[in-house]
Amino acid sequence: MTTESQNEKKYPTHTVYFLTDKPGIDKKDWNKAGAAWIHVDNDGMHVSLNILGQQIPLVIRKYKPKD
Repeated sequence: MTTESQNEKKYPTHTVYFLTDKPGIDKKDWNKAGAAWIHVDNDGMHVSLNILGQQIPLVIRKYKPKD
């Protein structure tokens, strides 16, 4: 396992998009909506969305059924 400095800049590992229809064609427009960072344990990610001028933070975790 590697250790990371608390002062080290962490860049997003993923970009978040939402898709909209293009009039008259089957292709979609990809609109950037935010960024995501994988957790150190690889079991989830932090997501930061910017939609309609609102910053919306999310945390996504892998589903782990309870015994």
